[in-house]
Amino acid sequence: MDFKNCIGCGFCAADCPVDAIEMNLLPVVEEKMVKEAAQRDKSMKWTLKKLGYRSFQKVMKLATKIIPFPIPVLLTGPGSVTMLARNIQARGIKHVLVVTDKMLTDLRLLDGFLASLREYGVAYTVFDDVQANPTIENVEAGRKFYRQNKCRAIVGFGGGSPMDCAKIIGARIRNPYLPVRWMKGLFRVLIPIPPFFCVPTTAGTGSEATVAAVMTDAQNHFKFAINDIKLVPKIAVLDPELMRGLPPHITSTTGMDALTHAVEAYINLSGNAFTDENAEMAVKLIFENLEKAYADGNDMEARNNMALASFYAGVAFTRAYVGYVHAIAHNMGGLYGVPHGLANAVILPYVLDFCRKASEKKAGPPGRCRGHRKGWGVGRKTCPAASSKKYEP
Repeated sequence: MDFKNCIGCGFCAADCPVDAIEMNLLPVVEEKMVKEAAQRDKSMKWTLKKLGYRSFQKVMKLATKIIPFPIPVLLTGPGSVTMLARNIQARGIKHVLVVTDKMLTDLRLLDGFLASLREYGVAYTVFDDVQANPTIENVEAGRKFYRQNKCRAIVGFGGGSPMDCAKIIGARIRNPYLPVRWMKGLFRVLIPIPPFFCVPTTAGTGSEATVAAVMTDAQNHFKFAINDIKLVPKIAVLDPELMRGLPPHITSTTGMDALTHAVEAYINLSGNAFTDENAEMAVKLIFENLEKAYADGNDMEARNNMALASFYAGVAFTRAYVGYVHAIAHNMGGLYGVPHGLANAVILPYVLDFCRKASEKKAGPPGRCRGHRKGWGVGRKTCPAASSKKYEP
């Protein structure tokens, strides 16, 4: 370095304007070029991925107009669960596997249904080892029960977990050579499942109306969905009496799950007039009845309307799909065991704020009106649950 020529400009680390110091910038330039090339490569890969995703969405939007998505026969109203046994008997079914969880058996919530099965001469086997987030091991244990007891049909009785587990038990029974992990994705259940019926005891998951079942891979700590029209039940029973004893915090989080289904189906790119109509009906019913059901669990009208809302939302999102909220919520459930409805309730307002500009054209700005194409009234600034610093069930 020639101090005599140095003018003290401070640009030594970049380049010397008077050649007072010899600069070797080649490594710096090379490193910069490598970083820029990596960034361009990453950007190009994401552009191609995004193009692939959008193309897939457009193809599936067209496919939903062609694929005959079945809609279950509905039995609704207080006491409607006892009508299911008569329907099962009329189909010539002699023995059913009832898939549920231990909490419901301890609460004796199945007693009325099981009594009606006995009345109509239908034998039953109860499998109640379903976890809150059903695992592959739960499915295999249920499949073993079905085989050992020579059952001929399946009833999913409970929240989303028993119903989803029952669906995949049925898929494994008829497709014994297909591992559960292999069925992940779309239309990979090759042979139709045995006669299947759903009795939801919460108003939120919409599993009684959907082609989807969500499973947990306990070994690898992640959730995945299996989607196939063969998983839709023959009959869905919406009996508000079964929801009478739900604690308020479960009523609220499952209700927010249903709201998330409806909102995401509505603002999704794959929706159509049919899904929009069902999503709107669901949102309207939820805003009118969720607080009533939360405040008074014995309000059978509110409970019945929430059950219908969950069903409508399920019909909508099974055709139009869900979005970022569920993508994040499923990871929270898989990694940390967070209840699905609670995760959706926390995440939904933030995702709506993120998607505000893209979704306002269709859904309207949050806070205007609820349902009926006038806005949703849900956002981080308008949702009390999201603005609260502490969650209190």
